[in-house]
Amino acid sequence: MKKGIFKQKPRTPVELVRRVRELLIYIDTKSNTRESKREEKLLELCKTILEIRTVLYGNGESEPNADACSQLTQEFLKEDTFRLLIASLPILKLEARQDATRVIANLQRQRVNSRLIASQYLEDNLDLVDIVIHGYEEEGDIALTYGAIARECIRHQSVARHVLESEHMKKFFDYIQIPNFEIASDAGATFKELLTRHKSTVAEFLSKNYDWFFKEYNSQLLESTSYFTRRHAIKLLGDMLLDRSNSGVMIRYVSSLDNMRILMNLLRESNKTIQLETFHVFKLFVANQNKPPEVVGILVTNKHKLLQFLGSFNSDKADEQFQADKQQVISEIISLQHKDHPCTSLDNCEVPC
Repeated sequence: MKKGIFKQKPRTPVELVRRVRELLIYIDTKSNTRESKREEKLLELCKTILEIRTVLYGNGESEPNADACSQLTQEFLKEDTFRLLIASLPILKLEARQDATRVIANLQRQRVNSRLIASQYLEDNLDLVDIVIHGYEEEGDIALTYGAIARECIRHQSVARHVLESEHMKKFFDYIQIPNFEIASDAGATFKELLTRHKSTVAEFLSKNYDWFFKEYNSQLLESTSYFTRRHAIKLLGDMLLDRSNSGVMIRYVSSLDNMRILMNLLRESNKTIQLETFHVFKLFVANQNKPPEVVGILVTNKHKLLQFLGSFNSDKADEQFQADKQQVISEIISLQHKDHPCTSLDNCEVPC
């Protein structure tokens, strides 16, 4: 009889998850075992994770089976295999880690009886979220792996609220400025997701934490020596302030003379992309119908230079809306007059002619 005539029966979703759990526990606890045995178990773990990924995503010829995906999800969360897999990511080889990351992402999107059960699981295990965010303090590819998982986790509003209300938010200002460009960029992507995805939660966070948050945002990001950091920070600031949910925060921000000084300095940038993104925020200061006298004073003092600058200001990315906005800003500046307590000068606040 030829070998292989009888194919091995495919393992069920429950069997797959239980085997992954056994292997993860073995690798974690049998640190003194001989290297060949450990490598054998790691290889089996990698193959099993790939098999699970195939169940969740399909094999290119057939679509995933909804019942199998549901069983996988429930089994992963039932006995904390989900936690074990995340904790074990650093020991996996790159390809297996990528497969595991895709599995972790998919499990969070699986509905069981119309419910995203991973959302409740993470809400009950928020320390796991802390581990993932702290991943930015690791070196190399593992930091990027944890970053990708972090963005999947904060798709759940309860998780995003936890991160926003924690000390993690202050750490993000450090992560965004990590010397490693890839990690800094990834942290910036997660930071943006936190501050734009869940509108009501973000609005509440910004209102409660306005003072310290924008102090750090201005000094560490908008006034950073890194062009990359400044460019992404001004774009994100515009996204936040122009969101209707943050209208109260926007009015508070554009009523500040110190904030306007920073924006006027950014208008002096030679980079057209930064100038354009800055304009989208600067126009809010000008359009504010309740501008404080000191803001009006600075705009009037710099009226000639502002009008000169705006008259020649253009961009390759400019469109009809930009031209309309620019004309409105010009008209508003022309109409401004000194009010109660005019301010006659502002250091480092002039725009180029």
